[in-house]
Amino acid sequence: MTSAGAGAATSRDPWVWLRSWRAWPEDLASLWRRSLRFRTILVTLALTALAVVIACLWMAVQIQNDLFVSRRDQVLDSAQRATAIAQETLDSAVEGDSAQLQALMQTVSGSLAQQSSSDAIAVFRIDSTPSAVAPQDFTRGVAFDEAITPELAQQVEDDPTRQYFQSVALPGPNGSTVPGIVVGQQLTIPVSGVGPYALFFAYDLSAASQTLGFIQGTLWVVGIALVLLISGIAWFVLRSVTTPIGEAAETSAKLAAGQLDVRLPVRGEDELATLGRSFNAMADSIESQIKELADLSLVQQRFVSDVSHELRTPLTTIRLAADMINDQRDDFDPATARAAELLNAQVQRFETLLTDLLEISRYDAGSVQLELEPTSLAHLAEDVIESMAQLAEQHGTDVRLVAPGGYSPVDMDPRRVRRIVRNLLGNAIEHGEGRPIVVTVDSNQQAVAIGVRDYGLGMKPGDVERVFDRFWRADPSRTRTIGGTGLGLSIALGDARLHGGELAVWSELGRGTNFVLTLPRHDARLAAPSPLPVDPGDDSVAAVEDLGLTQPIPVLRDPSSRGGAA
Repeated sequence: MTSAGAGAATSRDPWVWLRSWRAWPEDLASLWRRSLRFRTILVTLALTALAVVIACLWMAVQIQNDLFVSRRDQVLDSAQRATAIAQETLDSAVEGDSAQLQALMQTVSGSLAQQSSSDAIAVFRIDSTPSAVAPQDFTRGVAFDEAITPELAQQVEDDPTRQYFQSVALPGPNGSTVPGIVVGQQLTIPVSGVGPYALFFAYDLSAASQTLGFIQGTLWVVGIALVLLISGIAWFVLRSVTTPIGEAAETSAKLAAGQLDVRLPVRGEDELATLGRSFNAMADSIESQIKELADLSLVQQRFVSDVSHELRTPLTTIRLAADMINDQRDDFDPATARAAELLNAQVQRFETLLTDLLEISRYDAGSVQLELEPTSLAHLAEDVIESMAQLAEQHGTDVRLVAPGGYSPVDMDPRRVRRIVRNLLGNAIEHGEGRPIVVTVDSNQQAVAIGVRDYGLGMKPGDVERVFDRFWRADPSRTRTIGGTGLGLSIALGDARLHGGELAVWSELGRGTNFVLTLPRHDARLAAPSPLPVDPGDDSVAAVEDLGLTQPIPVLRDPSSRGGAA
């Protein structure tokens, strides 16, 4: 399934996307990169959530502290008031027996319970010396003596004038614990032999804890609602902004793809509407200029084609006259004979130039069609080398053929491929400085390739980038010895692309040049590396001298299809 099809299936069945959870990180990362709306919403949501969390935590802490301080002050005031009333009652005591003092302590216990609003009270005698009249210790309500820490008890024993408190966990129902606070202070019985008592109140703070829990829950609910509300507002605002931006991006992509008639819808009079009108004006200008350039290009193509066709008739007449004069040059004086030779050579070059111009005009007009037939690239290369053997001999160049592959037939236009190879080999002979030239043919499962490697002067990096330009020459002062028109490599590149292949070049000053033509085995674009590397590596002329002459493996074929199917 293609990516578009997968996306459509996902949009139709959301459970498919939910089940493919392993792809979530990659999908979210892709959405983060591609969607401005998603990125802005996510950042807004994260920052809003962070701000709400910080605000809720701060408010919860402040409310908790205020509740605790308020309840603590209330408890301390209640305990202080009850202790003062109990102490007044005890101060009125006179000498008496143990029973009278015990009754007095019971009275004080009831008064403490009424005045302190606490159901848990404990009174312990501080002086450990035995006394016959001292009232007994007592605990009223829950037994919280384990909640009284030694530090709190020691503070109460050491200072009879101050009130001390401590937050503790009090016993609750079913063996549970509840938050609470214990307040301690001394009581004194002014009877000889009795001494001071430690008085402790225990207050249950579960009601305040429940209030705090309710407030905190309310804060979190309000915070989550606030985050969702702000996210919705941000989404709505961003949608009103990003929708026109998305339309502009989509329209720009269509315009770049060649749909010159697309325009942005303009709504209102705001900045986005101004942007839309400016974009549409730009698109109108681009469409107008492209149409003008297309018309001009069409006029130029027609001009080149028409001129080439019109020149062929007088050129044919001139060619016939030049051939006749050239055939009679032995009867002329030396100067006239030389002029006849030059005239014949230039007429031939003029005819070749017209042929190339016609071919270029066909490429520009998009009217070139291939005539495919099964052809062995290795045998085609052998034929081209054989046909150019005389030219190579004139330049003192030894052409070597190395063909480890490329024998099986491949659908191609043999006339055009032969023209490419002839052009590459001719350039190598002209610029090879008489050094050996290696023609390599190889193949793999996806493609066949042929490379033409010379060891001449080579080219600069800037020259390599322009080697396929029309009428471009690396060295304008250099005289062509084989009558090139300056269009050969441009036509060769067009022929390679017409086959769905590629023509690559490598060159380095002092090391020579290497051209590699790669053609797909099937009617498709190249999807794999070429069988031959463009960069030849650290080869040298010495290595070529040791290579020797290698011929292709003979393959039985129909003699009438030489250069065709192997």
